[in-house]
Amino acid sequence: MPASHALKPEPLSQTAFARYGWLLGKPYPVEEGAVAFSNAATDFWHEHLFDAGAAGEVEILWVNYRSSDPAIGTLERHLLTDQAVVPLVGAITQIVALPAADGSPDLDTLRAFRVEPGMGVCMRANIWHATRSEGATCLMLTRRSTTVDLVAGLNGSAEMAETAQQSISDVELGQ
Repeated sequence: MPASHALKPEPLSQTAFARYGWLLGKPYPVEEGAVAFSNAATDFWHEHLFDAGAAGEVEILWVNYRSSDPAIGTLERHLLTDQAVVPLVGAITQIVALPAADGSPDLDTLRAFRVEPGMGVCMRANIWHATRSEGATCLMLTRRSTTVDLVAGLNGSAEMAETAQQSISDVELGQ
């Protein structure tokens, strides 16, 4: 990656996001053989089987994002669980990177995706990520113990065991 890298948000598609996780919000009809139902009043279908890790309890969080700072200074990853983010009001830019062999972010795989309301992403465990938005309310699926761990770490009351954070430099969101 160049010394100063402008990361341009790109459109979200299943193909583009596949290395990092899954696109949520694909249209009905669904794939052949998927569990689904449709009538005049409603459509519903299997979208994704969320993995909270061994013995993990799934938790739904309500998240308000409000940082549009173009500088990406920190990435985090969750070691035990997938994490899904679905914007309900306002769009987000989801920044993602694969882990390198030593576990650090592989900045050569760093990408940014624009996620509009009505769509979402589910990141695999261990995917480095950050989120930017001028203002968005999102539904998030995660692992309950990971949230407890992250909050304790952010508040400085305990060292994080289920989440890792890594400082990065010279990366900014471009237009």
